[in-house]
Amino acid sequence: MTKNGNSLDQRTFDKLRRLYIIALSTIALSVIISQILIRKHLSAQESDSTVINVAGRQRMLSQKLTKDVVSLSSEAHPEKKTRLKNNIKSTLHLWELSHKALQKGNDSLGLPKTNSPEVSTKYKLLNPVFDTISTASKSIIETIENNPKAPLTSYSSKIEKVKAHEGSFLKIMDEIVNQYDLEADEKVERLRKLELWLTGLTLFILLGELLFIFWPAAKSVKSVLADLLHAEKHAKKMAFDADELSQAKEKSIKELRALSRAMDDTLLFARILPNGSVVHMGNKFSRLFKYSKFNDGMMFWNMLSQVETEQAAIEDLITRHKKTGWQGEVKSTTKDGKDIWLEMAIIPYSPTEEKSELLIIASEITERKIAQLEIGRLTEKSFQEKMNQQKIISSKIIENQEKEQNRIAKDVHDGIGQMLTGLKYNLESIDPKDVEKATVKIEHLKELTSNIIKGVRTATFNLTPPELTDHGIVPALTKLTQELGRLTGKEIVLFNKTDFNQRMDSLSEINIYRITQEAINNAIKYADSTHILVSLSHSKDILSIVIDDNGKGFDPTKVKHVKSGDGGMGLTFMQERIKYIDGRLFLTSAKGKGTRVTLNIPLT
Repeated sequence: MTKNGNSLDQRTFDKLRRLYIIALSTIALSVIISQILIRKHLSAQESDSTVINVAGRQRMLSQKLTKDVVSLSSEAHPEKKTRLKNNIKSTLHLWELSHKALQKGNDSLGLPKTNSPEVSTKYKLLNPVFDTISTASKSIIETIENNPKAPLTSYSSKIEKVKAHEGSFLKIMDEIVNQYDLEADEKVERLRKLELWLTGLTLFILLGELLFIFWPAAKSVKSVLADLLHAEKHAKKMAFDADELSQAKEKSIKELRALSRAMDDTLLFARILPNGSVVHMGNKFSRLFKYSKFNDGMMFWNMLSQVETEQAAIEDLITRHKKTGWQGEVKSTTKDGKDIWLEMAIIPYSPTEEKSELLIIASEITERKIAQLEIGRLTEKSFQEKMNQQKIISSKIIENQEKEQNRIAKDVHDGIGQMLTGLKYNLESIDPKDVEKATVKIEHLKELTSNIIKGVRTATFNLTPPELTDHGIVPALTKLTQELGRLTGKEIVLFNKTDFNQRMDSLSEINIYRITQEAINNAIKYADSTHILVSLSHSKDILSIVIDDNGKGFDPTKVKHVKSGDGGMGLTFMQERIKYIDGRLFLTSAKGKGTRVTLNIPLT
């Protein structure tokens, strides 16, 4: 296996070892916690049986105490009374000790120092009864100890007290014993639930370790074993390949030697020292510049050119770039004065640690360079033609402006002027006395006035529409399509797809308006269309206007281009206007399929 493979396997085994340690530690920790919890519950239950036994014994002692006290009432012999008194005294001592121990605790008896709230409440009810019996019994003992022959009447009332309170003591004590028993059962039940919970937790931990530790670990081990087997096969294959590589290496060395000879014959190749001295020159270099390849010590730039300025330029290139390398075009001149252009690369390299050289690899690009120079000359010529074309366009624009001014003057003179003159003469000819003729002339004057208003609107509409200045491009185009539709009888519709309503700068708006106006007029004049659709849409950065018509269409490739001022001026003006506002114009048409003009104008 490789070094990286060994490192990977080591990391895998370290990971598995950590996972097993975590798994075993988790199991051990769960067992320890389980034992602690169980022993804590068992410790709490160790005293339960003692408490129940002592509490049950209290009932027996109270009965024995009562029995001995009652026996005094039927015993007259002094010695027997004394014996009964001693029994009562011994029983009373044990009874009182157990009673206090059950409430306050007693280490020698193994009784806890605390009781549950329920047991403590019952002891509060029991203590007055206990005190009454205890006091009466002590009084009887004291009477007999002072006078063994004392008559029964001297302590008979105390006997009655004992008898009277024994039933209450036994009843409450029974309740206490039952409460102790109930609490012991509850502790046992809690211990059982705890054991079930710990068992479930242990099974859950084991299941988790199986799914997340042992199963992945088993898969990892399986994967590592598979990798080891694969590595073994790979090592055998590498050993076999090493033999083949050794043979291939010998073959490659032979091929490299042959390739070196071929490069020497086919490439412009040379090796020089950093100071410019030629170390080796390829055959093709030698033939091109007519120098012997064995001219050791000759300066490289002297070999490439006979012109001093070219030699100085090449020397400067090698001096400045002998450490960093360089690539570019170099002009040289052969012995017979022929100009040669080279695409040359200077590559620094070190054949040994102590020695450094420069590799010169070049290719002749004389034909390509001549072609580039010719392209530059043609480009300059094209630029001059474009400037001439622009002059023609400018002169045509001025000519069209003059024509437009003449047309407006003619419309005003021939149309509006004549109608105003007629209006003047008609007004002067009205005779107020002849009401009938005056009425007819007034109706004629109304019609004439309407025509004058219509003429004024038409003339001003062809100039700059007020909607464009006041409200923007959309209202202006709306008015344009409505007026042209009304005047021509064609179906001209404006469709604002994205509800565009932004204002643009006045220069953009007037140019957009004129381009759209020109496109619609072309569709009306030349396309024989019946329907024209002007569509507006916009995005964040672009306003798009599309003018579609259902006319006869044409071949866009056959539209004349302006070179000498002949034809195509409408389209040329549209293109010039769209360039002026940094927009783009697209023309799509085909014979019999109508025409589409698309304008894309930046909004930012």
